[in-house]
Amino acid sequence: MASGWGITGNKGRCYDFWMDFSDCMSRCREPKDCALLREDYFECLHHSKEFQRRNRIYKEEQRQLRAAAEKAKGGGGVDVHH
Repeated sequence: MASGWGITGNKGRCYDFWMDFSDCMSRCREPKDCALLREDYFECLHHSKEFQRRNRIYKEEQRQLRAAAEKAKGGGGVDVHH
């Protein structure tokens, strides 16, 4: 990855993030100073935050669909607002 070459022979998709992180690490006093750049680089590599967000959105959509189906059946539960 750090070579800069991607699988197709062009620049790798995360190479710019790697260069920013690498440059920061070479200039910083403490590695924690580059934590945000490291996080960006890892997100580019693994997409873990993106997947977590997609999963939360999917779960919420499913919850809303279940609630709508439950309400349509007439078993919507107790309405505490009235």
